[in-house]
Amino acid sequence: MSQDGQHGKWSISSSDDDDEDLPPSGTTTRQPVVSNHSSASPAPVKVKPEPSRPPVSIGTVSIGSEARQSAALNQSNPVKYETSPSLAGKRKKDVPDGTGWTLSDSDEDDQNEKKSVSDVPKKAPTNPKTKKPKVENERPPSPHGRLYYIDEPEDFFESCIPCLNDTYRFYLNKVTGLDKKYNSGALHIRDILSPLFGTLKESVQFNYCFDISWMVQQYPPEFRDRPVLIVHGDKREAKARLLQQAQPFPHVRFCQAKLDIAFGTHHTKMMLLWYEEGFRVIITTSNLIRADWYQKTQGMWMSPLFPRLPKGSSASAGESPTFFKRDLLEYLASYRAPELEEWIQRIKEHDLSETRVYLVGSTPGRYVGSDMERWGHLRLRKLLYEHTDPIPGEEKWPAIGQFSSIGSMGLDKTKWLAGEFQRTLTTLGKSSLRSDPAIHLLYPAVEDVRTSLEGYPAGGSLPYSIQTAQKQLWLHSYFHRWKANTTGRSHAMPHIKTYMRASPDYTQLAWFLVTSANLSKAAWGALEKNNTQMMIRSYELGVLYVPSAFNMKTFMVDRNPFPVSSSTSGFTVPFDLPPTCYSPKDQPWIWNIPYSQAPDTHGNIWVPS
Repeated sequence: MSQDGQHGKWSISSSDDDDEDLPPSGTTTRQPVVSNHSSASPAPVKVKPEPSRPPVSIGTVSIGSEARQSAALNQSNPVKYETSPSLAGKRKKDVPDGTGWTLSDSDEDDQNEKKSVSDVPKKAPTNPKTKKPKVENERPPSPHGRLYYIDEPEDFFESCIPCLNDTYRFYLNKVTGLDKKYNSGALHIRDILSPLFGTLKESVQFNYCFDISWMVQQYPPEFRDRPVLIVHGDKREAKARLLQQAQPFPHVRFCQAKLDIAFGTHHTKMMLLWYEEGFRVIITTSNLIRADWYQKTQGMWMSPLFPRLPKGSSASAGESPTFFKRDLLEYLASYRAPELEEWIQRIKEHDLSETRVYLVGSTPGRYVGSDMERWGHLRLRKLLYEHTDPIPGEEKWPAIGQFSSIGSMGLDKTKWLAGEFQRTLTTLGKSSLRSDPAIHLLYPAVEDVRTSLEGYPAGGSLPYSIQTAQKQLWLHSYFHRWKANTTGRSHAMPHIKTYMRASPDYTQLAWFLVTSANLSKAAWGALEKNNTQMMIRSYELGVLYVPSAFNMKTFMVDRNPFPVSSSTSGFTVPFDLPPTCYSPKDQPWIWNIPYSQAPDTHGNIWVPS
């Protein structure tokens, strides 16, 4: 089978494999990645670029845990687009002739869960002698070369507390290169850690990718030596590299999340901030690397400042109507980590009663009975069942999912997406109506990535592989473009993940979720054993907004969310509504095939090797 697009054709073979996708959802790199060999390769895939543009290596960063080092590695220069066929795709030295290369299927089957981790081939660690000497005050490396990053304007970092939407406490990140008004009311990590929000004593950073040196620099000077606990999922060599990054920073400690099920990741992105004045929780979609905070679309929920409870308060004191305190404590307890015990105790001592959102988390495991509804998409289904109300004509209210990574979902839509996951997304209260509304999935097309602020390297954070795409062409009929003119972010590729239910005219929302969870079974969980068991591979975390928690029937969509004002009452949706369907020429961004027929916004082409 093949799929055409304005940037060429990619050929794929059929496969009967319906197992979990690799890489795990949420892999974030800033370089093209390709698997050239695999022990599980029953159906090789041949991708043929134009003969005049043979493939060229522009540097690789391996998938999975090694992606976490992407911000700390020096990157090769990108391949420049050339109009002369004889020069296209060449750099420094000639490239061996060839008509293409084979992409092998890197998906693993369930039997591989039984293999020892030691059976997986290990990549030799990077030789430190090959690294360039560090230049003082040098920016982290860019996939575009040293001149890529746009200097932040002087007013990019706020010197006073910005005007924020305190009703919903949902914010987008600031993006360089936009009109100033589109950053009004948006937040950068330096804003979040600013002393204007509290006098920091200690913090915890839960995340997937870290650049420790960069992270430390985001704390204001007066807080830069305050204790920080890093909660991560790295193992073996990747863990050693992370610990090495932190050697210059004795105030940084580590907590390794247990990942007992194969191919799971610690994908949660949360900050716990303990102040002299109280306590705050930030749940976001951004990795702790520079690239995630400047020219991508990200989102976050920032809690109110939670005050300390009076001494002698009862165990149930400080709970919110949404039981956020109980659920946060339960989530932290799921790590079974001694390093988090003091934080569990601190949270118990604070008043979280002002919280109006529900916590939706995933933790690795196999769950039966009532525990099936504690995590993953069944947790979301339970909350929607209990806290939303049926709506007349709800079959016409589409469900919308927007994400930055896609896992393997089976040979047809009934295997997971249109089965258990659709049932969750279309739950509205205790209605017996089994409606079948449309489901719109937003994922950037190749043209969205090509014309983005970052150009093709933005696709390094959109890890949809050819190996997965080849098995689920049926999914592509659901796809809609990334367009975000209302928020000024059409050219800031999304790393945010949002799910919602919209009215037929797209002016109202029945609910809204911002989360770290991409479109994958690893993130959301999948039913097993005739629907009697829920299996989840990864840690994820998000917050659910339901109108009843805000004394509303529905949320009104804010059609002009920027600049933010104190009178703002609508809900900010990060992208344009209604969503725009893919045209026949559009194809979804796939990160490990070449795009060499048209240059990106920086004059580069994308040739993975």
